[in-house]
Amino acid sequence: MPVLTRLIPSPLFVEVRRGALDSLAGILADQRLSASGRVAVAISNGSGARLRERLEPLLPGADWFDGADGTLDGAVRLAEAFRGGHYDVLVGLGGGKIIDAAKYAAARVGLPVVAVATNLAHDGICSPVSTLDNDAGRGSYGVPAPIGIVVDLDVIQQAPRRFVAAGIGDVISNISACADWELSHRETGEPVDGLAVAMARSAGENLLRHPGSLEDPDLLTALAEALVLSGIAMSIAGSTRPSSGACHEISHALDVLHPKRSAQHGEQVGLGAAFASHLRGEREVTGLIVERLRSHGLPVTADQIGFTETEFTEAVHYAPNTRPGRFTILEHLDLSPSAIRDAYADYVQAVNC
Repeated sequence: MPVLTRLIPSPLFVEVRRGALDSLAGILADQRLSASGRVAVAISNGSGARLRERLEPLLPGADWFDGADGTLDGAVRLAEAFRGGHYDVLVGLGGGKIIDAAKYAAARVGLPVVAVATNLAHDGICSPVSTLDNDAGRGSYGVPAPIGIVVDLDVIQQAPRRFVAAGIGDVISNISACADWELSHRETGEPVDGLAVAMARSAGENLLRHPGSLEDPDLLTALAEALVLSGIAMSIAGSTRPSSGACHEISHALDVLHPKRSAQHGEQVGLGAAFASHLRGEREVTGLIVERLRSHGLPVTADQIGFTETEFTEAVHYAPNTRPGRFTILEHLDLSPSAIRDAYADYVQAVNC
């Protein structure tokens, strides 16, 4: 009998521990990514710039590049800046914007990229997607996933608590995204990759039920690992499907309709996941998501991130336009604005009981 297997795209290494940043040069050499030390380092203006002074003596052969404006044009400029440098690897050091820019830039010039995260705000640290602002708003671009992940827990503990909490919201939204994917399978026959679902949902369930606080190193480790699993799940699926359903459609709609007022991505998708679960009639799941979001100071109603009921209703109605061809509970119900307003009023009443 033949043994059937498949190759799973995944990082070459994942380092999640205290002091990992000080070991970066050794990690790159040990993994045979850069024995010569010819490294390009793309840094953010905030945390990346602050860490540069600490890392420069440890990476004497590195060249440093500023590339964290979060735009497609900025990522293209970053690629052009190090195109002729004959580097072994590109290191993206900072938050989500610089890591997304680094992934896109590295893809343009054919370099492997190592993500060194200074916060855990969303699953971009390991995903095969770069989210960048463009002339039309914001776009998602397919790129190779990072070849390595480095998360220094000492650095993460210094990040703004809001960013860490947002990462929890992003991971928990996997639960809703997977439910939407399975709904699409039942209603439209869309194939579901069971392994991708198992990884993404397990990551979400782990954070949903983890009792730790934002100051707990065990929770931070669990969050970092969950974000990595979410990224691998997307690589396995070949799309963002295991981590992006109605929850993300709602978030993208808020970004499009109110680009200057959008909250943290993880805050928006966490709220979107709770509301989408309510629309699917999953009362127990909705209650668990709301409870966990609240425990970490995350929003559970639109007004808590600065949106009125009318604005949230408009965003939910517009949301399917952000992902044409994707089937979620929003496409399934196809609610009118008045029906969405009523459903949201029911949701608010339920979560405030």
